[in-house]
Amino acid sequence: MIKITLKDGSVKEVENGSTILEVAKAIHHGLAKEAVAGRVNGKTQGLQYKITEDCELEILKFEEEDGNHTFRHTSSHILAQAVKRLFPEAKLGIGPAIDNGFYYDFDLEHRFSDEDLANLEKEMVKIVQADYAVERFELPREEAIKFMEEKQEPYKVELIRDLPEDAVISFYKEGDFTDLCAGPHMPSTGSIKAIKLMSVAGAYWRGSEKNKMLQRIYGTSFPKQKQLDEYIERLEEAKKRDHRKIGKEMDLFAIYEEGPGFPFFMPKGMVIRNELEAFWRQAHRERGYQEIKTPLILSEALWHTSGHWDHYQDNMYFTKIDEGDFAVKPMNCPGAMLAYKRKMYSYRDFPMRIAEMGQVHRHELSGALHGLMRVRTFTQDDAHIFMLPEQIKAEIVGVIDFIDYVYSIFGFKYHIELSTKPEDSMGTEAEWDMATNALKEALLEKEISFIINEGDGAFYGPKIDFHLEDCLGRTWQCGTIQLDFQMPQRFELTYVGSDGEKHIPIMIHRVIFGSIERFIGILTEHFAGKFPLWLAPVQVKLLTVTEKFTPYAEEVGKMLRDAGLRVEVDVRNEKIGYKIREARNERVSYIGVIGEKEMESGELTVRSSKEGELGTMMLNDFSAKLLKEIADKAY
Repeated sequence: MIKITLKDGSVKEVENGSTILEVAKAIHHGLAKEAVAGRVNGKTQGLQYKITEDCELEILKFEEEDGNHTFRHTSSHILAQAVKRLFPEAKLGIGPAIDNGFYYDFDLEHRFSDEDLANLEKEMVKIVQADYAVERFELPREEAIKFMEEKQEPYKVELIRDLPEDAVISFYKEGDFTDLCAGPHMPSTGSIKAIKLMSVAGAYWRGSEKNKMLQRIYGTSFPKQKQLDEYIERLEEAKKRDHRKIGKEMDLFAIYEEGPGFPFFMPKGMVIRNELEAFWRQAHRERGYQEIKTPLILSEALWHTSGHWDHYQDNMYFTKIDEGDFAVKPMNCPGAMLAYKRKMYSYRDFPMRIAEMGQVHRHELSGALHGLMRVRTFTQDDAHIFMLPEQIKAEIVGVIDFIDYVYSIFGFKYHIELSTKPEDSMGTEAEWDMATNALKEALLEKEISFIINEGDGAFYGPKIDFHLEDCLGRTWQCGTIQLDFQMPQRFELTYVGSDGEKHIPIMIHRVIFGSIERFIGILTEHFAGKFPLWLAPVQVKLLTVTEKFTPYAEEVGKMLRDAGLRVEVDVRNEKIGYKIREARNERVSYIGVIGEKEMESGELTVRSSKEGELGTMMLNDFSAKLLKEIADKAY
């Protein structure tokens, strides 16, 4: 017998060689029905994995990330099997699970069509119904290469050749199909109850533009058809809320062929942007921040000093000026370092909070660009806090509170991830441990739950990432707090301590919106273009029933503008129903109709984009209601 320590700390004795599924059955029949994988001593394994020693075991359900990744990885193999059945000449690339689904890359002369996807879906259903066992086996390197060469799978051969010499080379077989894979997988193809193929896109082999373009089929899968149906419904709602569609309808922003990845903001989009920035500046002034502005282009030598040259140059743009080498900044921090160095500071000057709305440029592949969400230039709401070692925790706690305040203004829920040292990093192990522990201690003091995201920190320090949840349950990584011991050292920043000696300050990098452009995209989709009144480009639109009410409508418009509201007046000689529909499509916050009755009574017939028909209101009452809504930043 061996001892299994479960997630709740309880210990269960089972026979040596029991599978994870057998352990789940021994715990509870219902748990076994929902189990999709297990985590043995921290490593995810399939349900057929045999346990041969005392260990810690967590049974994973589909709702957990490693659980649904196991489920969907098996789905990607079923897709590959279906493609090989219908298109035997297709060469296999890779097929991982991803957030919300899976994909598989294929090299095939034939271009996949919507009809092909429908036929592949039917073939996948047949494979699921056949309920093939998914069986793992291993081969020595040379046998594995020969095995895939015989199957005429050159991409798989390349992957095997690139594996480390001591790597275990494993395969998974299901019926007539075998694929190179590290696993884990579901026990059989019959475990995958609901599948949907979503789209086809181009993807360079191994992500390099130097390699061949393959066809990538995206899909998703769920344990129940109901879950798939609900997911498709959410996708349909997301299409309606797509910020690119709404941005065009509301004339907020545009992206032209002449500048792919470089957004243009139109007058109404600038209203949203300016309101966000004004709110940001006021909130920072109240918390003791000073604002700076640093240049877009700086000497290439600066980026060698900062470490970006070694860790980030593939994402940067470069230029020559007077025969000298310069770089367009991808981040604001080196400029902040130079701003700090202009003076000598005392320990009494700390903490020093320096903020910057800094425009940055980063090279993104054209296929990755997506509206305002993924661009090549954006504005970070950066801040750099210089502090003493004993001030670290208090400053991190202060930034956490600040970020929480900002997100609460928009009604966002969020979760937090703590990202630790990546492979590509600089600094000593001791410095990383100190920085990581400081972030942990601040989170524990705030009693905030968090997920550890191993190896995903910045190259100069660990970070706390804030992932916003929108109204559709999607998450967006926006705010971040990065603790940095490295850059102050590299730029030789100093201050005079209480002992009269020079010391190196500690630094926090942090953003709240993350990117102004992306945050506007997120807000557009979250509110479906019906922005909180304080952000709305047009807060009131006055519509005349006929042209004879134009003078009065203009008078009302002026009165509301003088009160501080953003007002448009539509006096066109069009039917009132048409004008109302148009204003609703523009997502105007409040529509006021002006006819004979309204002109005589001094009232407005009011419609709210969020509350529907409000009936008639006196002008002063209407104005007061809106001004209070703006002052409260109601959402």
